[in-house]
Amino acid sequence: MRIEDDIKLDFRDVLIRPKRSALSSRKDVDLSRTYKFKHSGFEWTGVPIMAANMDGVGTVEMANALSKHDLFTCLTKDITDFPADLNTARFAVSTGIGKNDLDRLLAVLKEHPYIQFICIDVANGYTEYFGDIVANVRREYPDKTIIAGNVVTADMTQELILRGADIIKLIIYPNKRGTLAQVLKFTSTNICASATKPTQNI
Repeated sequence: MRIEDDIKLDFRDVLIRPKRSALSSRKDVDLSRTYKFKHSGFEWTGVPIMAANMDGVGTVEMANALSKHDLFTCLTKDITDFPADLNTARFAVSTGIGKNDLDRLLAVLKEHPYIQFICIDVANGYTEYFGDIVANVRREYPDKTIIAGNVVTADMTQELILRGADIIKLIIYPNKRGTLAQVLKFTSTNICASATKPTQNI
């Protein structure tokens, strides 16, 4: 670990300056994007906003509600039953890296092979073991789209992509009141986003 003492920015420190638009109304704004993921090769179109796999957030009900607006949900790790009408392009099954977690993932994907997205979620994504798990899951499921995290630096963003992750999950920072904030620190988000670019041609 190293201590960095240079200035870091939060979103409240950054002013997003508007520019001229050809749109006549705010309702004409289209947030949808299309991505072709590096390892799975899966092409996905939707609004790139994901609900976290937190208790009370990553629920089937949330996934159903958000999917109507082309948004995505990472389901909580304990969900193993999936309604037939759940849009497979709008949710991820989640797992930790313990043996019981991985055994449950194996069982879920055996019973529901149509599931496209896997979210491998740990509090600290900086261990060699975590990278090994991401690589193992990639070898086992070459056609699945893997979300992996949590990290907050460029080097681990690149490392996880090289190990087989298609989407990197950034760490959730505590805010000043001590509660979890979904808004990520601007500097870390910018650094990690920039770090994905060199891996696109690897």
